[in-house]
Amino acid sequence: MSLAPRLDIRQSQSLVMTPQLQQAIKLLALSNLEIEGFIAEEVERNPLLEASAAEDSDAPDREPAPEVRDERVAADELVAGTGSGDEPTLDVDYATESHQQDSVADGGSGMDGALSMTGASAGGVGGEDGPDLDAFADTSLSLADHLLAQAGPAIPREDAFIAAHLIDQIDEAGYLTVSLLDIANRLGVPLVRVEAVLATIQTFDPTGIGARDLAECLTLQAKEADRYDPCMARLIDNLDLLARGELTRLKRICDVDDEDMADMIRELRGYDPKPGCRYGGEPAQSVTPDLFVARTKAGWAIEINASTLPRVLVNRSYYTELSGGQQDKASKAWLSDCLASANWLVKALDQRQRTIIKVATEIVKQQEAFFLKGVAHLRPLTLRQVADAIEMHESTVSRVTSNKYVSCARGLYELKYFFTSAIQSADGGEAVSAQAVKSAIRALIDTEGAKILSDDTLVELLNAKGFDIARRTVAKYREALGIGSSVQRRRAKALEGVR
Repeated sequence: MSLAPRLDIRQSQSLVMTPQLQQAIKLLALSNLEIEGFIAEEVERNPLLEASAAEDSDAPDREPAPEVRDERVAADELVAGTGSGDEPTLDVDYATESHQQDSVADGGSGMDGALSMTGASAGGVGGEDGPDLDAFADTSLSLADHLLAQAGPAIPREDAFIAAHLIDQIDEAGYLTVSLLDIANRLGVPLVRVEAVLATIQTFDPTGIGARDLAECLTLQAKEADRYDPCMARLIDNLDLLARGELTRLKRICDVDDEDMADMIRELRGYDPKPGCRYGGEPAQSVTPDLFVARTKAGWAIEINASTLPRVLVNRSYYTELSGGQQDKASKAWLSDCLASANWLVKALDQRQRTIIKVATEIVKQQEAFFLKGVAHLRPLTLRQVADAIEMHESTVSRVTSNKYVSCARGLYELKYFFTSAIQSADGGEAVSAQAVKSAIRALIDTEGAKILSDDTLVELLNAKGFDIARRTVAKYREALGIGSSVQRRRAKALEGVR
């Protein structure tokens, strides 16, 4: 065997991840609101890009550059791998770690039941903006600010730093989460001084703030209501018995009769176990749908929510002005890069829309019974089933359905909601969705009345309905729904009876 150096010619195939392809992969996984922010960044970076409203799309200086062919055709060629460039097809499972969280675009054939998308770019803004609901968001002070405002006139100036530190350690629910001894050691002050400042803070609004546990929180509120007598004190000291529903033992400990015990429990129910939650906290975030699904005479209409997507265009007049002047080599290269980047972004956004609609159309087709009759008719569905039906890779479907929400007549749902595991039918028939089983469990428990259903009884009732399900699966689904066990529900019923 010769070890001398030599030259060989080999032919092989490889996938080259260009920056443009990485950008197209990234776009598909973003929600409409995230796309809006991404487009804003690209418009700021690229002078040839403009984000325009739909009514401005026909302006003569806002048409796509003459070098760009019909974007819908160009996008099809790009996905099929038949375009003028040598870019690879986008529907590929990229195993590399750097692109594992990205997404891929795929071909866009006709979509039965979907609304046709007008225009070649990324959609448009239709109509005038409605009222800004964010303007009605709560602008109240945070809990810390609310307490600091009360501490100003109530706490001596020399103890102000102790009060500020204590308030900083109070969590969102209003509880002090650090021991007073640790705070005293940290600040280098006597423990009795810290306790005195905390006692003052516990007189602030809301009542119960600064408590170190639930019992202390309820005690502060009972004292404020002038209901903290020895009987109430013993009841608060035995909250564990109350949680377990041991009312007979509680009556003996508190030395009260049935009427007094019922009155004390009603009083406790009126207290707030988390007084700090009335203030501050993160404002509620509304979910904006990415897709709309509606029933029409011709079938199901599916369209992208264009109100959250600006229309991306290439500024033709500005490109002509820049390219017509005298330029050095570096300027020409920069302008060519800007044009290529703008053209690619328009193609990628268009392909993103058509790919999302293609996936959503197949989901609606597979889950039509849900849209017509409700969650009880949700079918088992996997990513692979949808991917095989529309001839895409499974990873493509997974990324398309991430962070995307669909609005329909039955409410707002994440696209991932429609992918559920299968529960076999007891009679050998068609398998049912896990969500349908959860719905059946909730319906049975909601109508159980005074006779509490155990998990074994639920299994029997579900088997009678045709669900072949084990007891441990019923317990898992019940816990996922936030429903307590039969023992917990029985205790809750007993406590409701003393109201």
